[in-house]
Amino acid sequence: MNKIITVSREFGSGGRELGKRLAEELGFAYYDREIVATLAERTGMNEEYLEHQLEQRNMVSYSLHYGQTFSQFSAADEPAVRLLSLQCKLIKELAEKGDSVFVGRAADAVLEDYGPFKLFVYADEASKLVRCRERAPEGENLSDREIIRRMKRIDKARAEYHDIIAPFVWGDRNGYHLCVNTTGVEIEKIVPAIADYCRRHHG
Repeated sequence: MNKIITVSREFGSGGRELGKRLAEELGFAYYDREIVATLAERTGMNEEYLEHQLEQRNMVSYSLHYGQTFSQFSAADEPAVRLLSLQCKLIKELAEKGDSVFVGRAADAVLEDYGPFKLFVYADEASKLVRCRERAPEGENLSDREIIRRMKRIDKARAEYHDIIAPFVWGDRNGYHLCVNTTGVEIEKIVPAIADYCRRHHG
């Protein structure tokens, strides 16, 4: 079976950077935005529309549990549910191709049967603020309060999306093999140690 690593992360924690560097360190394929780009090609939809549909939270009220199908949803939810189903199928398809690192998109739950090594990346609020400012688009001038509000909104959305299909709560340490606190550290410097840990876990 291919070696799979999934990275769940708090917004601003540097999880995307960690996942990309980890994939490079291990020589694994890396999937993040590539998933939406591929879905856009296959469906003929633009990426922004896809992201919007995949982020529809009204599905949560149906309390879909891990292992169930998407058939129980109503016709009103069809576009978002259909795209969510296509995304899950694509993630599994990519996992079949070879050793991979997946960032976000509830890949830890989607690929449960593949025995993934599950990472959760987090940091304190101050560190996340710094990272958000460093990576902000040119000309963006948000206050700390506005950035914090955005972080909380995005993390809430990630948790809701994840918990639609996961057997455990997003961010619960009991659901991961390794939780990484990136507070005050340079991600580039900790990646080799994390990669070694992953190698030992996969044998």
